[in-house]
Amino acid sequence: MIVTRFAPSPTGFLHIGHACSALTAWQTARDSGGKFLLRIEDIDLPRCRTEFEQAIFEDLLWLGIGWDTPVRRQSQHFDDYSSAIQRLELKGLVYPCFCTRQEIAAEIARASAAPHADASASGRYPGTCRSLSVADLSERMANGNAYALRLDCGKALASIGAQDLGFEELGSGPEGQAGYQRAHPERAGDIVLARKELPTSYHLAVVVDDALQGVTVVTRGQDLFTATDIQRLLQALLGLPTPRYLHHRLILNSEGKKFSKRDGAVTLRSLRSSGASPGDIRRMIGM
Repeated sequence: MIVTRFAPSPTGFLHIGHACSALTAWQTARDSGGKFLLRIEDIDLPRCRTEFEQAIFEDLLWLGIGWDTPVRRQSQHFDDYSSAIQRLELKGLVYPCFCTRQEIAAEIARASAAPHADASASGRYPGTCRSLSVADLSERMANGNAYALRLDCGKALASIGAQDLGFEELGSGPEGQAGYQRAHPERAGDIVLARKELPTSYHLAVVVDDALQGVTVVTRGQDLFTATDIQRLLQALLGLPTPRYLHHRLILNSEGKKFSKRDGAVTLRSLRSSGASPGDIRRMIGM
């Protein structure tokens, strides 16, 4: 049975791009007699608000979208994500990173400007803390220095050997291709798995949630196509099933940019108040 999901963050009102993702996932499940799940991705607690969550429910119902219950809220399942991190730690694939965002940006800029710099590594964490000595780690921990937990991507890839990291694409990638795709986690590098103020990350939480909820088709915009790279690696490391993926085209504004929650004029709430109907929304997104 096909199981899809729509997983918004309650940090603002839904916009026309969200409508495209929700309707695509809902229609995919409906056409096959499958299940459509709603998940609230509220791990960023300081930015999430109850009124935005309520608006998500209202907007989806207005669009004619119903969902199977219960609704999963990530903030209620931090233990699931901590358990996954512990499994990765036991494999020796996690290390603490004490770098600030400013220090990382400076190091990336320095490395990018160096002769013979690797262009493929541009913007990727340079691994500054990966080789810290035990003594250095102990001293920083004892001093109470803030740190994030990172996945050692190189060790992780070595640990799975020749295991296939491909996935089936039902929609299209950046170049419009469908069918079998090979994941390239090395492009993402040593991603953050958790921070002191945020006990999980988007990548880790999504992978754990999709597995626990039995999601078989992940439906989302093409801007998240490359996210599948690192998520496939996490699935392999944690022994989780691989769903199929359906990356749909992006809905762009008049300037050719994807909509964001800052684009107040195209929130579903504002369109509703201006007299738009659910049918108008479907036509706007080409459905």
